[in-house]
Amino acid sequence: MSNQYSLNDTVDAIVIGTGAGGAPLLARLAAAGLKVVALEAGQYWDPKKDFPTDEVGQDKLFWNDERLSAGTDPVPFGSNNSGIGVGGSTLHYTAYTPRVQPDDLQLKTDFGVGVDWPISFDEIATYYDEIEHFIGVSGPSEYPWGPARKRSYPMPPLPINGAGQLMERGCEAVGIKTSLAANAALSAGRHQEGLGHRAACANRGFCQAGCNVGAKSSMDVTYIPLALSKGAELRSECYVTQLVKNSSGRISEVVYLQNGQEKRQKCNYVFLCAGAIETPRLLMLNQLANSSGQVGRNFMAHTGLQIWGEFDEDIRPYKGIPGSVISEDTHRPDDADFAGGYLLQSIGVMPVTYLQQMARQRGLWGEAFKQAARAYNHVAGINILGDCLPYDFNYMELSDEKDGRGIPKPRVHFTNGENEHRMTAHADKIMRQIWEAAGAKNIWAYQRNAHIIGTCRMGHDGGANVVNADGQSFDVPNLFISDNSTFPSALAVNPALTIMALSLRTADQFLANRNRLNV
Repeated sequence: MSNQYSLNDTVDAIVIGTGAGGAPLLARLAAAGLKVVALEAGQYWDPKKDFPTDEVGQDKLFWNDERLSAGTDPVPFGSNNSGIGVGGSTLHYTAYTPRVQPDDLQLKTDFGVGVDWPISFDEIATYYDEIEHFIGVSGPSEYPWGPARKRSYPMPPLPINGAGQLMERGCEAVGIKTSLAANAALSAGRHQEGLGHRAACANRGFCQAGCNVGAKSSMDVTYIPLALSKGAELRSECYVTQLVKNSSGRISEVVYLQNGQEKRQKCNYVFLCAGAIETPRLLMLNQLANSSGQVGRNFMAHTGLQIWGEFDEDIRPYKGIPGSVISEDTHRPDDADFAGGYLLQSIGVMPVTYLQQMARQRGLWGEAFKQAARAYNHVAGINILGDCLPYDFNYMELSDEKDGRGIPKPRVHFTNGENEHRMTAHADKIMRQIWEAAGAKNIWAYQRNAHIIGTCRMGHDGGANVVNADGQSFDVPNLFISDNSTFPSALAVNPALTIMALSLRTADQFLANRNRLNV
């Protein structure tokens, strides 16, 4: 059972947000014996009761407060980029968990653009291994790209869905290597510390609607139960509005709304883990940690072009883990006219999502739309996930428009740069070749950017960054940030595993240096 700390108590730490950035850190601090309270804006769902096999039913897992989008390529929010509830975006992520490669962290060194990360691959890799074995990642015995692993994945890969089989076929025909993908979902049942038994994946395919059997390794069935078993307290439906500083310039209280009431919790440290929009938004609202002027700056979103096609085979794209096959042969293409690189993934898709994308991109109406919709069970997709550079013209700011709580809404400016356009064009050509070789017809492209990254960059120089390599604010010594906002570059991989790794690293660095943090 978790402790119930009084609002009059001064707890050691408050963790704001319980997704991939907050939950691992919460468990680590609790295990070290700290009095720690987590505040989560969303509900604490019961997967068996609350996660139906229904796309409409998944809407409650998205951060649906309005966010304003601007720029040439305005980013859609809600289902594309953010989540709410205990577990954050991991409640609806597709569980793709590839590791970064070492050169992902040194774009500036290798290409002269962007910035390098202030930490090395080895400092992250040790946490990858720990996380994969704790949460349960299913993956191949050998992976052909990147540094050799110290240990194999704890479980064998999940079954390959229809899109994965077609990607294997097409890639083999054009000479591109593939591998079964690493997925944070169980291919076999196992015991989870703090929770008990977790069942194996049933290949239901509605991972983005929440996993109702607990097979997907979201934070609510992994690090959150561990944290609670170690004594952490979790308060759900608590929306943080203020970080109150004392006379010495340190945060002494966190103010939040719960059930319409304003409450205050005293604390010694704050770990802000609310994501790349809500984290800078809260700092801006409270005029905190921004002597560098970089809060909200350097907004990035992965290049995420999708290529779809129809096949003679019965694909049933809603079945199985959405992403079952991967290729990193395009990580640093020999013929690239751009910086960085991208990976290729097979993708499954739920019906409403597919039809919405098709209607928006292809502009089909009437009988033409009906005919294309009837082909749903014969469609399969392949997509990229690629780097995005930080630009001065991509940033988040507070608007004059207020939300239902009377708080300024965030406005995000985003425009793909020339580097992203060149990368997308390169990928478009390759993916069309793959799909043509696999036997696709009626091939079409869906232009998109996925995952929101940046806005509170980490680095060594306090004049150009918001936090240091350990996630500690340069301005407010008892404030730490742990989420995708601290990424100096977008990386050419899905971000969840790296967010978790940085979360544990931030916790360990904090615990190791706590006695000299002068709070």
